[in-house]
Amino acid sequence: MRFRMDWRSIKFDWNRARAFLVTAEEGSLSAAARALGMAQPTLGRQVNALEDELGVALFERTGRGLELTPSGLELIDHVRAMGDAATQVSLAASGQSQVIAGQVTITASEIYAAYLLPPVIAELRDTAPGLDIEISATNAVTDLRRREADVAIRNTEPEDPVLIGKRIANDTGWFYASDAYLARRGTPQGLDDLAGHDFVAMDTADQMIAAFAGFDIHLTREMLTIRSDNHLVHWQLATQGVAIGIAPDFLGQSTPGMERLLPGFGPITYPVWLVAHREVQSSRRIRLVWDTLERHLRARLASGDEFDQT
Repeated sequence: MRFRMDWRSIKFDWNRARAFLVTAEEGSLSAAARALGMAQPTLGRQVNALEDELGVALFERTGRGLELTPSGLELIDHVRAMGDAATQVSLAASGQSQVIAGQVTITASEIYAAYLLPPVIAELRDTAPGLDIEISATNAVTDLRRREADVAIRNTEPEDPVLIGKRIANDTGWFYASDAYLARRGTPQGLDDLAGHDFVAMDTADQMIAAFAGFDIHLTREMLTIRSDNHLVHWQLATQGVAIGIAPDFLGQSTPGMERLLPGFGPITYPVWLVAHREVQSSRRIRLVWDTLERHLRARLASGDEFDQT
């Protein structure tokens, strides 16, 4: 027996539900209005009307914009499913349901974005020219829940239950110095020989001293008088012979004129994770980007063990 929907039980307007969905994904009324190409007051009235129709508060204001209330969180997945269905209807009607197109934002550290992503993007341009790809090169942790990016390359496991993560490789890094620096200052042969050398710090001197103390490497403030939060600047300072730098081995070993120091020690090993919002598992364009990233990163970085998805 075919199930027949009781259309009279549906008490809200899809346009208002769409306004709610886009506002939740964009994080503010102004951003949602821009995404939908409408005036912010009009969008606000649609969201307010939906709250009145449903009899619940969907958002609460915070210092960063709008946050979903418990009622909003309960409804968002259902409304997102409606949005996905509406998108599929539109694609099917236009005969483009099999075309992989649309915007995808990838976030990665400055080093990964500059040295690992270009061949990935080049392949995606060949295989899916309809993609509109944005790269967010930042060392900060991007908020995937708020859709600041679609896919992230991280060195830590995601803790947010709405995110999925897959550990795909290991990366390693250590101290590197240029031939010019070593000719001028000498090549250290052991940990004790590092005393008196200059280093480019990534964090504050105290943070870096504490971090490397765990590896029995004793740095001092006098050794850390050069600092840059930008990892590309950090590496350029090292390659120009200003001081000793720290870099992933895939970068240090492929850069002419750079020598990995203290081969009998190290390296520092850390995991590489791909992370995305859980709901993007159903997105063909995100899946393509994810799979392409995974294949390239596994080939470029130390593979280590086989990693399972969590």
